[in-house]
Amino acid sequence: MRRLGIVNGDIVTEGGLLPHGALLLEDGKIVAVGLTCEAVILGDTPVMDVSGQIVTPGYIDVHVHGAAGYDTMDATPEALSAMSRFFAQHGVTSFLPTTVTGSRAQTLAAIAAVADFQRQRPVGAQALGIHLEGPYINPANLGAQNPEFARSADPDEYAEFFRWGNVKLISLAPEDPANLPLIPYAVAHGAAVAIGHSSATYEEVMAAVELGLTQATHTYNAMSGLHHRKPGATGAALTCDRIYAQIIVDLIHVHPAMVKLLVRAKGLGRTVLITDAMRATGMADGTYDLGGQEVIVINGEARLPAGNLAGSTLTMDRAVRNVRQAAELSTLEAIRLATLTPAQSVGIADRKGRVAPGCDADLVILDQDLNVVTTMVSGEIVYQASA
Repeated sequence: MRRLGIVNGDIVTEGGLLPHGALLLEDGKIVAVGLTCEAVILGDTPVMDVSGQIVTPGYIDVHVHGAAGYDTMDATPEALSAMSRFFAQHGVTSFLPTTVTGSRAQTLAAIAAVADFQRQRPVGAQALGIHLEGPYINPANLGAQNPEFARSADPDEYAEFFRWGNVKLISLAPEDPANLPLIPYAVAHGAAVAIGHSSATYEEVMAAVELGLTQATHTYNAMSGLHHRKPGATGAALTCDRIYAQIIVDLIHVHPAMVKLLVRAKGLGRTVLITDAMRATGMADGTYDLGGQEVIVINGEARLPAGNLAGSTLTMDRAVRNVRQAAELSTLEAIRLATLTPAQSVGIADRKGRVAPGCDADLVILDQDLNVVTTMVSGEIVYQASA
C-alpha cells in the first residue's frame, strides 16, 4: 500500500479554501481531507510539508495539440510522452491530445497512438482520450485548419474513429446537415460534442444542442460572431446554459474585456480554460508545422503566413494567472476554470478536478504567485521544480 500525507497547505476544495489543511493519499487516491494533520495522518505515513503553498486539483486541458516540438498528429509514443512531460511542468495532470483536420489515415493513426499511450503509466500528465477537432468543419471558417481535408461527416468513417473507444470530445460544424447524426452518435459513444470552426446561426446551434451538443470550441475564434440581430454561434455559446464555453486566455486570441464578458455570461460552472497549444509551445520563435501547414511564431504568437492565428503557445498555469487578472477573479475562481469545470465538461468530475475523498490524487502544489512547484498524478510526483 502506497501512503502519503500532505500537510500545512492551503487546500482548494469545492467548499472553499482549507487553510493549513492536510490530505491523506493512498494507492493513488485521496482518502481523507482534514483541518489538522492529526485528522488524516496516521502512524508512520511519510509526510510532505507544503507550508505556505497552495494545494489544488491538477489542471485539465481538454484542447491541446502539442508542445516541446511535438504534435498529436505525429502519432508516435515519443511525441505523446514529450507532451505529457511538458504539460506536467505547467500543472496539467490530465489532457485530451487534440487532432487537427486531416485525412482518415492520419486521424486513425493519431487515435491509435493515443489509445496505446493511455495504456502506459504516465511519465507526466495522463491522456484521458482524444479530442477530434475536425475533420467535419466548415471550409468557410477554417482558422488554421487544412482546407484539403475539411469535409462532411461520413458514418462509415466516424464509426471507425469511435471504434477505438477513446474519443472523449469532437468539434464539428452543426450547420452541415450531414454532421447532425454524428452528434447523438458521439454522445451515445461517450464523447462530448462541441461547435467549432463553424458559420452556424444561433438557431442552428440551438438545434444541435437539442441533439446533444454541449461545448463551444475556443469561443469567439473561428465561429460566426455576435450581432444584436444575429446572435450567431458566439451568441449561442454566451447565452445557452447547456453549453460549456472553452476559451484561450493568452490575451492574443481574445481581448481581456471579452474574456471578462464570457466569464460573466457563463459563470464559473460553464467557462473552460484551454490552451489550444501547438508544437511551438515551450520552443524558440521560428517556423513550425501544424497539420501540414507552415506556422510562423514571432514573440510567441503563432500564425499562418496569411495571418490566421494557428493555435497558441500558451501554458495552463499562465492561462490561470491571465484569467484571474482579465476577468477580475479570485485565485480559487480562476483555478476552478482549469480543474472542476473542464472535468465536468467531459464527464469525469466523479474522479478528476476535485480535492475530495475518492478522487484520483492528481494534485498541483503552487506558490502564492500560482507558479507550479510540484505536480502529482495518481499520487506520484511527475514534476518537481528545481529549488
